[in-house]
Amino acid sequence: MAEQLISLDEFWSLRDQYPMIDARSEGEFAQSHIPGAINIPILNNSERIVVGTLYKEKGSEEATIKGFELVGPRFHLILRETLKKFPDKKIIIYCWRGGMRSQILSWLLSMVGFEVYRLKGGYKTYRTYTFELVRKDWNLIVLGGKTGTGKTRLLQKLQESGEQIIDLEGLANHKGSSFGSIGQPAQPTVEQFENLFAEDLRRLDGKQSIWVENESKKIGRTILPQEFYAQMLSAPLIDIQKSLKERIDLIAEEYAILPADELILAVLRLKKRLGGLRTSQAIEAIVEGNHADWISNMLIYYDKAYSFDLDKHSAGKTIQLDLTGIDPDTSIKKLLDAKTKFHGKHTNPTD
Repeated sequence: MAEQLISLDEFWSLRDQYPMIDARSEGEFAQSHIPGAINIPILNNSERIVVGTLYKEKGSEEATIKGFELVGPRFHLILRETLKKFPDKKIIIYCWRGGMRSQILSWLLSMVGFEVYRLKGGYKTYRTYTFELVRKDWNLIVLGGKTGTGKTRLLQKLQESGEQIIDLEGLANHKGSSFGSIGQPAQPTVEQFENLFAEDLRRLDGKQSIWVENESKKIGRTILPQEFYAQMLSAPLIDIQKSLKERIDLIAEEYAILPADELILAVLRLKKRLGGLRTSQAIEAIVEGNHADWISNMLIYYDKAYSFDLDKHSAGKTIQLDLTGIDPDTSIKKLLDAKTKFHGKHTNPTD
């Protein structure tokens, strides 16, 4: 069957119906890709370098011939793999710019009866869209609070109540501290994080409020776009207050079950900031299973860091909200009441 070239607008609806193949090299795919795509490289990493070099030195004709020379012997393997993975024979294909690699794969699959939709402009078109989307203006409300106030849990409850949220830590696979990577999957690259971020944003109503958790510019190794981070600093912030005991209990609930050796490594990463004595005390408490002690020790540092971070936010746009001893449902009601102090009855201040 003949292929159909599709625009990015057409792609959004078709992606929910058909699987996707990324025809780029395994290295390009690992760096970033359209979420949900399966990588079936037409040229692998080393072959891509050979063809790219030939293109620069001798032009597209020589590069195309070389590409076929390299990939031709694998045509049968590519067909067998694709037929096994996608027996329905309907597929979306893209490469970097919608050029030679996706064209070759499209032609090859069409020969065995695939219905092929090839993304015009390739991954570059998609990436341009996601890059711009995460740098647009958004109507944010920032949920702040010291470590252990349960911000992520409150964010999830807000979503359950019908509010729009973006879980930055969930997208980054990191909880935003020295301990934040423990028990988490590998972090995405910065570019892939932005793709995931944009995928969530595009599903939201840009005219309505979006809740985000207060974060530093870096979440582990991922980095927030400067434009979005600046919006967070200037947005209204609701600063959650909880008792020290509640905070310690919540942190213990999440971290006491984690391997002691990984907790110790996280403490050692903070040694320069904690000092030798507090570092030793914290490690000893972890070894002994005295979680309240090492957590309270860590909170001395993290509370100071939070106060420093809070000073970066715009003056006059912070509300302190004491949720000490309050159940989750009542906490959400109080958060929504606090939201109206910024936005009135409407979530969009321009209404």
